[in-house]
Amino acid sequence: MSEDGVGDDVDDGESAASRIANTGHDEWLDALAASEGYAMACPNGHASLPPRRVCPECGSSELSEEPLPSTGTLRTFTVVHVGSPAFAADVPYVTAIAEFGPLRLTGLLRDVEPIDEEIPIGLSVEATVETRENGSRTVAFHPVDVP
Repeated sequence: MSEDGVGDDVDDGESAASRIANTGHDEWLDALAASEGYAMACPNGHASLPPRRVCPECGSSELSEEPLPSTGTLRTFTVVHVGSPAFAADVPYVTAIAEFGPLRLTGLLRDVEPIDEEIPIGLSVEATVETRENGSRTVAFHPVDVP
């Protein structure tokens, strides 16, 4: 510990608890990027993202990894015109929620014009992982051409 009473063992500004929590999410992003996305599902039909030890809906500890469907359905979105500093270069952009089976994912909707009236609710999308300029990763949705 330094003279001012602040610990010297944290050099990246991230707590140990945060690193542990991110580990499960980072592994999930790796799986999604490899087209092997999954949800943590309980016997009652609820689904959530890892890391999880119990179902957040019913408290069941009987969780299994269930594959995500390859496509999802756009349920809602918002067009962001004034972004946070991390996303300022991207404005306007679309943040969306898409349903993949029993799981709803939040991500950036790509390959669409960010004009509210031109984005249809119910649009089929696939989920991918996008690496940002700052090195962080995020979920991104891309419309799927339906024959």
